[in-house]
Amino acid sequence: MYQKILCPVDGSDGSGKALDDAAKLARLTQAQLLILTVFRHHSLLDASLSMVDVDDPDTVEDVLRTHAVSICDKAKSAALQSGANNVRAVVKRGPPARTILGFAEQNGADLIVLGGRGSGDSENYLLGSVSHKVTSLAKCSVLVT
Repeated sequence: MYQKILCPVDGSDGSGKALDDAAKLARLTQAQLLILTVFRHHSLLDASLSMVDVDDPDTVEDVLRTHAVSICDKAKSAALQSGANNVRAVVKRGPPARTILGFAEQNGADLIVLGGRGSGDSENYLLGSVSHKVTSLAKCSVLVT
């Protein structure tokens, strides 16, 4: 059965449902649950906007990383409360789909569980762009919830 289940989370309702399903599967199969939160690298425009308030030393990237860590920590707590007992949570920066795929391959995930649509701006698609790319390019099984 499954040894390592990867569940990317972004704080959206869809990723919350995927996390519930991944935690149940991990509990039933005694698999390790890998939780991954990916935040995007900000643009040069964002970087220049972060210089507007000189009293605030945080950069846009710091704010994004802090938010991602918060999402990841909450997801890990929820997975542990659901009964998954071997849970590892990681935050990475980069393009979401590519980062998820690379992390899955580097960590030997044999299943990726993700929501069909996350917090991105793809509201007019049946399947979000990240989940579409992951399902198309993953070298392991993918469950879209």
